[in-house]
Amino acid sequence: MDLPASILTLQRTDRWVGAPLCAILTLLRRIFESAGRPGPRQVQRILFVKFAEQGSTVLAYPAIRRAIKMVGRENVYFVVFEDNRFILDTMEIIPNGNVITIATKSLFGLAAGALRAVLRVRKIGIDAVVDMEFLTRFSAILTFTTGAKSRVGFHTFFGDGPYRGDLMTHRLLYNPHLHTSQMFEAMVESLTRDPSVLPTFDFTPAANQPLAGFRPSLSEVAEINALLQRENPRIGSAPLILLNPNASDLLPLRRWPPLRYVQLARRLLERYSDLFIGFTGAPAEAAPNNRLADEVGSDRVIRLAGKTTLRQVLVLYTRSEILVTNDSGPAHFASMTPIRVVTLFGPETPALFAARSPNATALWAGIACSPCVNAYNNRQSVCRNNLCMQAITVDDVFEKVTHIYDSLKRSTSGN
Repeated sequence: MDLPASILTLQRTDRWVGAPLCAILTLLRRIFESAGRPGPRQVQRILFVKFAEQGSTVLAYPAIRRAIKMVGRENVYFVVFEDNRFILDTMEIIPNGNVITIATKSLFGLAAGALRAVLRVRKIGIDAVVDMEFLTRFSAILTFTTGAKSRVGFHTFFGDGPYRGDLMTHRLLYNPHLHTSQMFEAMVESLTRDPSVLPTFDFTPAANQPLAGFRPSLSEVAEINALLQRENPRIGSAPLILLNPNASDLLPLRRWPPLRYVQLARRLLERYSDLFIGFTGAPAEAAPNNRLADEVGSDRVIRLAGKTTLRQVLVLYTRSEILVTNDSGPAHFASMTPIRVVTLFGPETPALFAARSPNATALWAGIACSPCVNAYNNRQSVCRNNLCMQAITVDDVFEKVTHIYDSLKRSTSGN
């Protein structure tokens, strides 16, 4: 997601403007909001709030399904930053018209978009909001101002995280030992409980949750094959491994040293004479990614960064054998397809954020300072030298990728 306002600016605004606003709204809530009747509350329309990180939206799939089971598909809504609605449209889990977007062209535009979103939500008559952001004040403020009678969100009961007032009716503890997708599902489940007993409630999320799926049309597959043929006429139906060198700007510490992708590509091409390597990335990443592709020095490398839409990237995954990527959105997008995914973790832990697909493999060095970003520190870190990512060697990744690829070849030849 490319925000004109820097991530640091947004975090500072959330802290210095959001904290006092949360305090004021908390005071108003205590004056004007009644406690409500004891027991679970009737819910007819559910709104999810998850502004950024499309990968987390994929992880929310089981929670959205749970909400649909409760109130019906047509009564489930989602508020998201405009640049991040793509994955919701691709998942096709709720009606497109139920996705409410907020533009992020500037801080003023962000505030104006949030106001429009709140007004629309009030007009719809949403009676339950699930705030899936990790202890941010902006999402808590928006959730409260929707006027929904039931509001689910994380609460810091003992000052164990960023202050964001007391704006939720269904206050939950953020559980750092529960996978994010399971935590999201628990948030929806809490709507069936009496708010007065929370955060304690007897719900055990399923270990095997349903996964979002993506099925391209035949014309989309043909379009991707034509793109590959155009970029490298030699590829034909040859096997393809994708490398995604750049993580999102949301957290640069996630990046694996770029030249290691070059070294990995060379070793894979040397080992497998029939293999092609594709370098993928967003348009803003095209120039550096293309330089990496050129540095490999092989005519079996395809430069794909900036040449596909996000939807075409998912189609490309269905054509490819393996994706190697930093911990970022593509790892979760790929989990919606049959491709095998090797995800490199460092500042965050795969125990909470790894894709849930059985085709996903996480590599994590597990050094003493990792993970260093979490919900409690607003996903900020004092680290300026991501040793956790540097500790993952080319040998580590090469060994994992070749093991997966050899297994794929054996299963194909066995058929």
